[in-house]
Amino acid sequence: MTIPIKLSHQCSSLSITILLPHQIAQVNFTVMGNKQSSTDGIERAILTDAKKNLPKVGKSGKKICCSCPETKKLRDECVIMKGEEGCADLIERHKECLRAEGFTVS
Repeated sequence: MTIPIKLSHQCSSLSITILLPHQIAQVNFTVMGNKQSSTDGIERAILTDAKKNLPKVGKSGKKICCSCPETKKLRDECVIMKGEEGCADLIERHKECLRAEGFTVS
């Protein structure tokens, strides 16, 4: 994967913006030491922050918004017709499906 990076600096501070498909990760730190150690720190910071900001995927390899389409459709149609109060069972069924995919939902 190629990550476009925008670099900006002032004195000994460095700000890096990483543009991922659906998110922007901001990394800020102060550069100290020789050029080689600074470069190593930048690479570590970029990789660590990029990994934290990757979209979460379930067991099927899909993000939460695309997981469990069958229960999601039934839930959405019910809520439109009856409101949330009248669809508690379908809402709970969709949450159970998402939990089975490995997502944490309340």
